[in-house]
This record gives sequence, C-alpha cells and structure tokens, in this order.
Amino acid sequence: MASRYWVVSLPVQQNSSTTSLWSRLQESISRHSFDTPLYRFNIPNLRVGTLDSLLALSDDLVKSNTFIEGVCSKTRRQIEELERISGVLSSSLTVDGVPVDSYLTRFAWDEAKYPTVSPLKEIVDGIHSQVAKIEDDLKVRVSEYNNVRSQLNAINRKQTGSLAVRDLSNLVKPTDIVSSEHLTTLLAVVSKYSQKDWLSSYETLTTYVVPRSSKLLYEDNEYALYTVTLFNRDADNFKIKARERGFQIRDFEHNPETQETRNQELEKLMQDQETFRSSLLQWCYTSYGEVFSSWMHFCAVRIFAESILRYGLPPSFLSVVLAPSTKGEKKVRSILESLCDSSNSNFWKAEDEGGMAGFGGDTEAHPYVSFTINLV
Repeated sequence: MASRYWVVSLPVQQNSSTTSLWSRLQESISRHSFDTPLYRFNIPNLRVGTLDSLLALSDDLVKSNTFIEGVCSKTRRQIEELERISGVLSSSLTVDGVPVDSYLTRFAWDEAKYPTVSPLKEIVDGIHSQVAKIEDDLKVRVSEYNNVRSQLNAINRKQTGSLAVRDLSNLVKPTDIVSSEHLTTLLAVVSKYSQKDWLSSYETLTTYVVPRSSKLLYEDNEYALYTVTLFNRDADNFKIKARERGFQIRDFEHNPETQETRNQELEKLMQDQETFRSSLLQWCYTSYGEVFSSWMHFCAVRIFAESILRYGLPPSFLSVVLAPSTKGEKKVRSILESLCDSSNSNFWKAEDEGGMAGFGGDTEAHPYVSFTINLV
C-alpha cells in the first residue's frame, strides 16, 4: 500500500472529453512512468453556487483540510499506541469494511449522507462539525483511559518503588510484628551500605531494645528492610536516635481488612483499564473510518471548487488519484503538465513574473489542481 497519494484535476480542452483525456493520461503514464498507480477520482456534479461563494469557500478549504487531516492522524496514532500496549498485531485500517487505500482509489460519493443538491459550504460545514465532534469525543475517552492508567501507575509505584516510599504491606507478614501491652515492632529502612552499622548499633540506640530482635525482611537495589522490637515507651526516642544515625523508621500498621481493600481496588483498576483500553480501541477503529470517509468527501469538494475557480464554468475537468514513487515524481509532474494548455502552463510557472503560482493558498503550484494525501 502506498502511503502518499496525489489528488489531481486536469482541464478538459475544447473539442475534447474526459474520456479522451483519461485515455491519454493512462497511455502517458503507462509509457513513461509505468510503476505509478493511477485511478479515477469520481466526483458527482455538485452545486456550484456563485463565484463569490466559491472564493469565500476556497479561503477556508486549506485550513479545514489541515484540521480534518490532523484529527485523522491523531486517531491513527492513538490506535497504534493502544495496539502496542495491548500486544495486538497492527491491523489494516478500514473504511466501511475496505482498506483505506482502496476507499481512496475507489472513492464513491455518499449521496445519502451528503446530498449533492446541498450548497458546498453546507457540505463542508457539516463535515467539519462531524469531525470536530469526533475529536471532542476522542479527548474525553482518552482522558478517562489515562486517568485510570495514572491511578494504576501510582499504585504500582507504591508497590514496586524504593523501600523508602513503597507500600510495605506485601512485604511484612503478621508473624514479623510483635504487638503487645509492653512491646512493639518498628520497621527500619537501612541503606545497603549501612547494614553492618545497623546490625552493630541498633541494640544500643536506646535502653529498652530487645537484643537480637532485628530481622531482615527484604532488600532492593538501594535499601534493606529490618524489624526491631522494643518497649512501647521507648519507641519515640528510638525513632529520633535512628534518624540521627541515618536510619529511616517507616510507620506501619498491619491491617488485613485494609490490605484486602487495597487488593480489591487494584484488581478493579486493572479490570477498568482493560475495559477502557478495549472500548477505546474499538471506538478508534470505527471513528477513524468515519473521519477518513469525511476527509475524502471533503477532498472531493475541494478538488471540485478549486477546479471551477481554476478552469471556469461549466465544470469540465478530469480528477484522478496517483501514487508516484519519490524518484518518479518529476516525470509524473512533467506528464501532467504536458496534458495542460501550454499557455496556461507558462502562466502558472511564471511565479517571479507575477504568475498565479500558489493560488488559493495551495503550496503545490502547478498549471493544474493538485494536493497531497498522506495515509501515514
């Protein structure tokens, strides 16, 4: 599948026809650039309106195209991210059940959705509103999903972070804690490089420490977690003395109900994350198809309006889609230009001499209407 296409319209000269021009273009491409895919881009007879309305519409077409293309790209990137996180193999994106490139190269106007009797501005405004609503929905759905992810990441950091900050409930068993009328167990976080210092000094930090009561519970890359048992009345004094020696005493209360509640919250958040992710991915698949379809209809309006402004009335032009390779672009441009009126070609090329290059805000200045569609 090509990732970049040109949408082009060529003027039909007097005493010629779209059928004749199409045959000449096919023959030229086949002879001089045979590896360039070429397709008709079928546009219905849309409502022209007045010249003033076309000129006003032309000013908005480029800006609207940038917006619609941006939403299309944003939705596609969201799909790619969700597929990567989910471990899902990237699937070919579709529009109405067909691959996006096929939808473009076999484009057919949806008369039921966009009646051709409607003014062009009404069609463009309708497309813009529809895409804007999808963008708003995307923001809300992504925000909901990211909120659940943030909550889950915060819990995971507490469970897997440094011993200085992480939740200790999964590391401390009820049997590790002594809690009675006179005795209590404290938890000390000790730097890995200070473990010998801790073991040689904890019994003498204060008067009422139970000898040989310190036990190693867990180690990570930076710290070790030790217990120490002492008399209740000595606990506050021990904490002060420990801090003075660089040992951190972590507050901890073993509560089975609290631990069970945390586990349930974690399980629910994991389920919510999976539900939101799956729902968002399916929504993005559907919405991408809707945005892409809207974009192609918008491109049809754009090529029609700009062709009328470029070539005049009545509408007489051939619209096509091409996918030239990078190295074949210059040759294809030459072929397209050769099928335009020579005086018209010189007029559009003479940018430095006051020619009409760049008309309508289009950066692709040629003697024919042309703009690029990027699928990735």
